[in-house]
Amino acid sequence: MEVAESIKAALREVQDFPKPGIVFKDITPLLAQPELMRAAVRSLADRYRSAKLDAIAACEARGFIFGSALALELGVPFIPVRKAGKLPYKTLRQDYALEYGHATLEMHIDAVQPGWNVLIHDDVLATGGTAAATAGLIQVAGAHVAGFAFIINLSFLLGGEKLKREFNLEPFALVTF
Repeated sequence: MEVAESIKAALREVQDFPKPGIVFKDITPLLAQPELMRAAVRSLADRYRSAKLDAIAACEARGFIFGSALALELGVPFIPVRKAGKLPYKTLRQDYALEYGHATLEMHIDAVQPGWNVLIHDDVLATGGTAAATAGLIQVAGAHVAGFAFIINLSFLLGGEKLKREFNLEPFALVTF
């Protein structure tokens, strides 16, 4: 079975989480399978090995799991992007809209160098808000957004269209629903 099909088979669907009517795609069972997790990281890395990346920026919290492993596999720095107030040093901030409210992401001011090519990773692409906010932080720091990589793309929520429109980049996902 190919990696994408194995990942799909490993996912758990949780009805009505985090609110009624939502079917949540839970990656936790994937994390319990080290060989499949390794295959997922290698599949992502193979996609970007020749991209001349300088760093991987990943979104809190599940994005950290694969983002840090991907950075190790590619031999580049890992940049944690967190919710407001979670990082200990001086930060850049990016506000963004959620389905029902607003949120803020932060990144250390010295996390990237101007001119770096940074791949943005998160576990799931839904509406694209978190990835777009992360890209905004990378750009404010003077770096270049080299791409967007995900484990899962929920294409019916049109996040990929948002990222293509705003950043002229086609997001990549191992699995698309």
